[in-house]
Order: sequence, then C-alpha cells, then structure tokens
Amino acid sequence: MLARVKALREAGVLGINARNRDFVMAHNPRHAYPLVDNKLQSKKLAQAAGIAVPELYGAIHTNHELQDIPAILDAHPSCVIKPAHGSGGNGVLVLTGKRKNRYTKPNGLTLDIADVEYHASNILSGIFSLGSVPDTAMIEYRVRQDPVFEAMSYQGVPDIRLLVYRGLPAMAMLRLPTRSSDGKANLHQGAIGVGIDIVQGITTHGVQQNRVIDEHPDLGVELHGIAVPNWRQLLELGASCYELTGLGYLGVDIVLDKQFGPLILEINARPGLGIQIANQRGLETVFTELDQVPSEGMTPTARVELLLNTLAQQA
Repeated sequence: MLARVKALREAGVLGINARNRDFVMAHNPRHAYPLVDNKLQSKKLAQAAGIAVPELYGAIHTNHELQDIPAILDAHPSCVIKPAHGSGGNGVLVLTGKRKNRYTKPNGLTLDIADVEYHASNILSGIFSLGSVPDTAMIEYRVRQDPVFEAMSYQGVPDIRLLVYRGLPAMAMLRLPTRSSDGKANLHQGAIGVGIDIVQGITTHGVQQNRVIDEHPDLGVELHGIAVPNWRQLLELGASCYELTGLGYLGVDIVLDKQFGPLILEINARPGLGIQIANQRGLETVFTELDQVPSEGMTPTARVELLLNTLAQQA
C-alpha cells in the first residue's frame, strides 16, 4: 500500500486532501462559492457576461408556480428540468418532445403533465439538492449533440469537463453516457471518461469505473482519435470562467450543440480527480508546469494563445 502511494506521488497524481488544501482552499475564495453552487445564479451571471449557455425557459421557485409548467412546456416540449442546487446529474429530467398529451424521455418512456409537475415538486422540496435544502426547478433548452459524438454516446448527450487552473485550461476529458449510467454523462454512475489532448483537442485514453478501455462497451466504437469540434473556442469559453467566478481552480462542464456550438452547462468549485486517470497524467505535474506560464492580467483569448504556444514548444 505504501509503495503504491509513493508511486502515485512520484507520478504527480493529485489526491483529495492535497486538492482541498493546496488548490480548492488556496485558490477559491469562499465568497465565490454561491456563484457556482447555484446553477440558476451562475447561468444568469454567464448570460450577463455574454458567455454561451443553454437558454433558460423558466424557473419554478414555489409550489404555487407549478401551475406555470404546462404553459412553459407547451412552448418548449423538448427541454431539460433540473435542480438549481443539484449534483452528479441527480434530479435531471430530459424531455425530447410531446405526443398525444404525453412527454417523451430519451429512453422512450412517457410522462403526463402530472408526472412532470410531481418531479418539479420533488426538486422544490430539496430531494436532489446539496444539503437537502429547498430548491428551484430550472427549465432550459435541451442540447442537441454535435453529430461527431452520435456514434459514441448511448442515448444521452456527452459533455466535456475542462479543468481550469489560474485561468489556464489544464486538463480535459470527454464524458460519454452508457447503458449503465442510464444515458447520463456521470462517471460515478458508469459513464466513460475519455482523455483529450489539450493542445490538439483529440481524444486519447478511455476509462470506465477506474478501468482503462479502448471501446465503448455498449456501442463498440473506438474512443481514441476523435477530433473535438470548435476546440479553440471551447478552451476560451472555459478560460473565461476564471473572470466570471473569481475561482482559480474550477471545473467547467461544456456541451457541443449542433446549432449553437460550445455551451457551458455547469461550473464546479470542487472538480473531481478522475480526469487524471482518463488522461493518464497527474495534475500536480500539470499545475507545476502551468505555474511557470506568466498569464496574469491577460484576457481568456490571450491566455489560451500563450498556453497552446508554450505547450507546442515543449512537445
């Protein structure tokens, strides 16, 4: 056991305690946490800053406002309903459309309006929220995934987790839904994490439940060698969250919409560490290298330009 811990440390793998002490606590001021822990607040903040996010159709704050849901769904039968303070994909209801007064889920199951209102009521009660506190139900645009990922994704929409350190994109992975994750891009529920070369934007290694894999277990397609569209734009979008939140260590979840391109889904002040396995590289090593990049005072575009040039010269 001690030998394994030593090997991980020598490989520059970042552990939870070191993450919390040296990066979360050191680079993330406490007053900034509410900006990202509340998805509704962070969405409105991003919209005000001109940062691309899925359109918000409505927000349900009280049980009395549940009566507003039918009108919202009449206008937007294809949508996502989720808790403002949720985590891990819990409480997210995806509706792909409406037929004969019933709403369809991605797996083909249908719900009536009472089912949808009941789900929203559960969100309000805090069942899915951090700390089980009363919550808000957000109703927003349902992302239509970029065609490049259609053959690699089981039912749901994949996303990209971008780790940003001091405003610099540090590491990235593609998260692919599977049968075991019930179509959700959540690693803890069985989704696949695929490392992405930060310079080229091309997928590298796949991992599922800490096991390295080369193919999607449900679809049989290879996971490496896929070029992520709009990669430079995606990096700049993630880097801009540094100014948006004031957080020096954060995770940005980005989806690629076939019409609108990269959109920010969520921002996380305590991003997980599984991204290291998908990239087969330790974050401590990466952060040490990024500490040598003089990026203070630069715009997100300039930081990304500097980063890519620096890494290209080191290759």
